[in-house]
Amino acid sequence: MKHVPYIGSGPYCYANSFAMMFGGDAPSTAAIEFATSSPFGMQLVGGAMPFFDPYGWTPEAGFNDALDAMGWTSLVTKAGSAKDALARLKSALSNGPVWAGPVEMGHLRHQPGKDGPIGADHYVVVLAVDGERVQMHDPQGYPFASLPLDDFITAWRAETIDYGEPYTMRTDFRRVRQVGEDDIIRASLPAAIRWLSMKHAQRLPQGTVGNEEAAELLASIVEDGCSDDLRGHLIHFAVRVGARRLADAATCLARVGQADAAAIASYQAVLIGSLQYPLTVARDAEAAAILRQLAPTYPRLLSLLQGMSHKS
Repeated sequence: MKHVPYIGSGPYCYANSFAMMFGGDAPSTAAIEFATSSPFGMQLVGGAMPFFDPYGWTPEAGFNDALDAMGWTSLVTKAGSAKDALARLKSALSNGPVWAGPVEMGHLRHQPGKDGPIGADHYVVVLAVDGERVQMHDPQGYPFASLPLDDFITAWRAETIDYGEPYTMRTDFRRVRQVGEDDIIRASLPAAIRWLSMKHAQRLPQGTVGNEEAAELLASIVEDGCSDDLRGHLIHFAVRVGARRLADAATCLARVGQADAAAIASYQAVLIGSLQYPLTVARDAEAAAILRQLAPTYPRLLSLLQGMSHKS
């Protein structure tokens, strides 16, 4: 099947937030996401929680390499007390918008149905603090959203997020060199290979597995009885973002002449995207069969990328 790039909505919070901070000089969100290395792998954290991203990866783990590949830099501040963090935020806002996160999405009460922590990380662009309200662009689909300050501070504390530190924000975004999108993609390939080879992981929960083993184990879990929590995580987040990341990865790889690798990434996107229906309607044996088809694609993609890197 011919690869068709995806354009539309989806959980691309940090890529969209970075693009807002870059302004008119922003590369495409596909290139931004590619630069973070997020499409290159799969992990089953603790042997139970699936993500279609690299073994041992978190969003924060990919940000600095991504900014460097794109020719940008930013100032990161984090931790401290809520009072100090708010003072930093207000001071930074005098120079423009502020990139904030991770925040706990469950405390973002402008989003319908959010009334408490759900363990979901998120990133937003803060525009202003006006009295007891925070105004933000929330890339989940809420431009100029307004939230009570106490709710925002609670979300920003990120107590229920399993990575990062409280009150993390990035400011002073500066473009230090001009880099075209094709060069961003090429510059990001070594990091993609490292993540896909599972050589980056640190301090992982016991039982965490990656790539082929993760797909096989998840297939068995789904087949043996997919819990409501696992199903909800997969159909509302993991499948959607995983398929989109790989669709974008295929588009990016094709742009720089990696046709064979692009074909594998596109096939992975098709497989992951095709999980949505059977998981939603509880056709779990069908979903398990798809996951078993996915499993051998990870070593295949790694081999192709490694082979191309040796030729270049």
